[in-house]
Amino acid sequence: MKITQVRNATIIVEYNETKFLIDPWLGPKDYMEGFESALNSQIRQPRVELPFEIEKTVDVDAVILTHFHPDHFDEYAVNALNKDIKFFVQSQKDLEIIKSYGFKNLEVMTQQGIDYKNIKLYKTDCQHGKREIIKPLCESIGMPYDAMGVVFKSNNEKTLYVAGDTIWCDEVSEAIDKFEPEIIVVNACAATVINGERLIMNIDDVRQVIKKAPKSTIIASHMDTVSHLTVTRKDLEEFREKESVKNLLIPDDGEVLNF
Repeated sequence: MKITQVRNATIIVEYNETKFLIDPWLGPKDYMEGFESALNSQIRQPRVELPFEIEKTVDVDAVILTHFHPDHFDEYAVNALNKDIKFFVQSQKDLEIIKSYGFKNLEVMTQQGIDYKNIKLYKTDCQHGKREIIKPLCESIGMPYDAMGVVFKSNNEKTLYVAGDTIWCDEVSEAIDKFEPEIIVVNACAATVINGERLIMNIDDVRQVIKKAPKSTIIASHMDTVSHLTVTRKDLEEFREKESVKNLLIPDDGEVLNF
């Protein structure tokens, strides 16, 4: 298994000789405004450029979109991706959205699991911020709330859990119990909206994942890119050093992790 940290939540997973592109946000630095309902809306995003050319990023077998948000999928991805590529989404609603961009080979993931090239892919639940607070906020601004995580299983690879855009919650804990993943990718920049609620994990959440899965390797993704981040790679590195955490990896953009 290889995991390439591209930028933000965009990663490439090479698993059982198959390459998956997850959450392709491929636009250039500063091309879009910050989110009005979030912190630091005056800062444009992405804050950094892609670490390599788009053509290299989209040279994959399949795409997984955990949810349809502007910092996970954009017009640059639409233009760069082959419209016949295998494309996995979380729901029929997202399928119809992606289909409207001309993509033809779409499939909705399920919690029961689907088979693809000798890999079992499972959808897992998320809380993209506290459901009772963030869901009404999302609905008020016309932005969908739901997101998913993904578990990869194969006889030839370690089990991988990409938790997706979520805070630490019962759903994440239950996924770890159910699948016992050896590798866990968490989105950990603590992106925060104007009411102070975070949308994804902060350091305390990462600590909970480490406590729940002390034998797993934890990878921090979704770092140093969106305008509304409140935790940086440097913050996580200081946490790792201060608490002598041995199983937390914090890859730079463009870095490849081998397992």
